[in-house]
Amino acid sequence: MLRRRSRFAALVDRQLRLFAEDEAELLAEAQAAQTRWRRSGRDAAEDAYGDWQLVADAIADRLLDLREAYAATLPGGAADEYRAAFARAARRRFPEAAGLLE
Repeated sequence: MLRRRSRFAALVDRQLRLFAEDEAELLAEAQAAQTRWRRSGRDAAEDAYGDWQLVADAIADRLLDLREAYAATLPGGAADEYRAAFARAARRRFPEAAGLLE
């Protein structure tokens, strides 16, 4: 079955590309924290995971702010469609943080 591309797909792609540029430092911090967590020994794994989770939460918060700021400009049904399109695209681009948007 072919899936119809959302009318918001191009907009969301641009928003997420700009987000990645604007938040490059935070995204790099998340990557570094995730690497430390994956390479940590058993004794340090819990602390390393906590450090990574804090950064992932910060990314999710900023994605949520971005999504909700634009959704607030749309009427009800369109806002819901936009949120769904944003969630799908964010899960593909930022899987570690986007799950927290649900």
